Amino acid sequence: MVSTDGMMRSELVAYLDEYLGIEGFLSSDSSLNGLVVGGEDRRIGKIGYAVDACQASFDQAVREKVDFLLVHHGLFWGVPLAVTGSHYARLATLITHKIDLYAAHLPLDAHPEIGNNIQMAKALGLEEIEPFASYKGKTIGYKGRLREPGTLKEIADRLGYEKTILLPFGKEKSRTVGIVSGGASRNVSDALSEGLDLFITGEVEHESYHVALEGGINVLGGGHYVTEVYGVKALAEHLCERFGLEAVFIANPTGL
Repeated sequence: MVSTDGMMRSELVAYLDEYLGIEGFLSSDSSLNGLVVGGEDRRIGKIGYAVDACQASFDQAVREKVDFLLVHHGLFWGVPLAVTGSHYARLATLITHKIDLYAAHLPLDAHPEIGNNIQMAKALGLEEIEPFASYKGKTIGYKGRLREPGTLKEIADRLGYEKTILLPFGKEKSRTVGIVSGGASRNVSDALSEGLDLFITGEVEHESYHVALEGGINVLGGGHYVTEVYGVKALAEHLCERFGLEAVFIANPTGL
């Protein structure tokens, strides 16, 4: 049910910060997470959610009359940026149209309920799901077992991946699977060390080819964008159910 009153932004941000465990990723994530653009506190009625904080997302948020935009990839990544060019245009769009921006990078990858990786594990129907693979001391992925082994194509189809990179260097059919979304092909080494049949990620880097080949493991790269749609969608659904906020998905697929 959509609320007609909405909620105060300060209440929404406080809930998100705690629910996503934003503070626990301060030392491990180069992304500036949490509320990154916002003026005075106000009532939020409609939220948007998108993978990327880009001009196309912001322009659509304006058209949709969004008050508060949730993104996975934010605007600030550990280095100061001059407010010029495209960075100026992006900030100007948000400020002019009074759209608050909230980013959740690694916290949204790693979350045990609505995160990218647990959501993909559930979409595959994995059983015996456990945390898997670490980044700067934080476990961010999940692993598990398929009830019935599947080929790389069958598994990609189940996840809705159309444009894939496949490294079929392992068994014809995979049963044990490790998942880390986005640009995490380096974690194929974790999958090998745990004896998994298949490693799923977004991007597959050149350096991972020979690691997978020599280790005899299957790798499925579904694309950075499509492996990270899961978390923002699940988070928006969670907020709608809990607070009755109206939500709209802002899709800007890159094909990468």
